[in-house]
Amino acid sequence: MITAIVFVHAETARIPEVASAIAEIDGVSEVYSVTGTIDLIVLVRARRNEEIADIVSDRLNKVPGVVDTETHIAFRTQSKHDLEAAFSIGYED
Repeated sequence: MITAIVFVHAETARIPEVASAIAEIDGVSEVYSVTGTIDLIVLVRARRNEEIADIVSDRLNKVPGVVDTETHIAFRTQSKHDLEAAFSIGYED
């Protein structure tokens, strides 16, 4: 599974509607409204790079109110769950 993290700049007055529309796109797993220099962080998950390209370029970028996007492809994932599992090896209660 490939994960892309997409930073989205949206028209300020339309951020809630843009977030909702993006969340409805197949392949989008999460949409976060954030503070800072970007408006939304979107997590896209797909099996192939071509699918990521289709989701971001052909769908997400065409949502009314999206001004600009910046896409980052994750090449390694570490989560709290992964770390807890690694450190619990041999641990007994």
